[in-house]
Amino acid sequence: MSGKMSVVKEIKSNRIKEGVVVSNKMQNTVTVRVDRRFPHPKYGKIITRGKKYYAHTVQELAVGQKVKIIETRPLSKLKRWRVAQVLA
Repeated sequence: MSGKMSVVKEIKSNRIKEGVVVSNKMQNTVTVRVDRRFPHPKYGKIITRGKKYYAHTVQELAVGQKVKIIETRPLSKLKRWRVAQVLA
């Protein structure tokens, strides 16, 4: 085959997570805690582990609100998510 080879780009779908706002002290940024639940590998008990994400937002959000965040391009050193929807 001669000529240009077509390059197939794989489009990565944006990841979406749901969590609770735990801090709103920064400008245009909230800290969102996302919990995941899974069974213990050996004992089977359900364990809850959480991780915090910095998310960009222009609206005022209160601590305790449930939000949906979506992955985006890097906005700052630590901020790679933005608030997509306020759930409650």
